[in-house]
Amino acid sequence: MNASADRTRSLHAVLGSGPAGTALARELVRRGHPVRLVDRKGDGPALDGVERLGADVSTAEGARAATAGAAVVYHAVNVGYHLQVEVMPRITEAILGAVEASGARLVVLDTLYPYGETGGAVMTEDSPWNATSRKGRMRAELDEKYLAPHREGRARVVLARSADFVGPGVLNSSLGGAAFPGALTGGDVLGLGDIDLPHSYTNIEDVAAGLATLGERPEGDGRVWHLPTAPAVSTREIHAMIEKRVGRALNVVVLPEPRPFGPFDEEFMAEYGEMFYQHTEPQIVDSSAFEQAFGVSPTPLADTLDATVAWYEQLLAGR
Repeated sequence: MNASADRTRSLHAVLGSGPAGTALARELVRRGHPVRLVDRKGDGPALDGVERLGADVSTAEGARAATAGAAVVYHAVNVGYHLQVEVMPRITEAILGAVEASGARLVVLDTLYPYGETGGAVMTEDSPWNATSRKGRMRAELDEKYLAPHREGRARVVLARSADFVGPGVLNSSLGGAAFPGALTGGDVLGLGDIDLPHSYTNIEDVAAGLATLGERPEGDGRVWHLPTAPAVSTREIHAMIEKRVGRALNVVVLPEPRPFGPFDEEFMAEYGEMFYQHTEPQIVDSSAFEQAFGVSPTPLADTLDATVAWYEQLLAGR
């Protein structure tokens, strides 16, 4: 068997079955890989070509079971916002221990939080990690924990950072359940902070394609990459684009400071307050390094909005 065929048949384990993990599992199947999709219960809807497994990857035993036999492991696990500082470090330790023991490569879906406030500067992979928030410092510390074993030769790890998600299947996002249902029904549409500032959003299917590419391309290991992200425009411009697609003016409710709204309850918003700077200064992600290295381009924003509106139309119709 040649190396290419062997790679195609090697098991890829996706940890986390949220929008990113589910989109990634589908993308890996499309690329011909056997896929295991892991969450705590393992009882989600059937996906063609995907084995589901229930495991608690915050424990060493659960992480070993989740990653057993996998050539590549993707960490797309997230937990409730109020639990992140407590739980995410345990998940990191368990997953790193599992891949160090098995020799699997680890692809980590990461956030922009380690950069902290940038004053609106364009974020590249070389931007300093200046986080001052609890969650930002936690993420930066975890990223150091991921990269250290790679530098020391104990594991093969790559980090992939994404801007805010948008796209089919994305619900708990300011460009998800807080925007599209209201846009389609005449209800309220959320705007956070200053909606005239440029703000990057990453198509969830570009997240999946980027992670799958890193899973197939070990030459990218040992560093941070920004996943393919369309050029930033203002959220107000995105609202105007949505208006054209739904054929009505949007009733935009702008929250100048964090408070409960739509899918974001009081508990979430209380925790999100320290991250609200992301909506009071420009958030501009440059993904050109990834695009040039791997020959992958982001989906145009217009196409992303077309697909997202269509998906929400089906969701609201109960299909």
